Amino acid sequence: MSCPAKGNTEGYSWQFPSTVQNSNLHGERGTAGEPGYLMIEGKIADDGSAKLSATGIVASRQYARGVLAHKGADYSYNIKAKFQDTEGTGTRDVGLGVVGRPCTFDFVKQQAQ
Repeated sequence: MSCPAKGNTEGYSWQFPSTVQNSNLHGERGTAGEPGYLMIEGKIADDGSAKLSATGIVASRQYARGVLAHKGADYSYNIKAKFQDTEGTGTRDVGLGVVGRPCTFDFVKQQAQ
């Protein structure tokens, strides 16, 4: 996941493991209920398309946009994604573009350990 800087908000990139089971993607970063947490989940269609939901908790205003974006605030957005055999890409829904920024997602299938 990569989100570019926008205005006074810093950019960042995160890598975190996700699983796909029965065509359902589920990934988490951080500790549930704590600032910095992010969960992404959703169903991948037979054609590889997916509308994923992201929900999280703001860790720092330095990396979050919006009037209500303060440490501990909840946030959410959708991700439009497309998966193929061993990889996928996605883009964050920026809504009206006033608050959101054009984050991108790269999914890479890892070998089972």
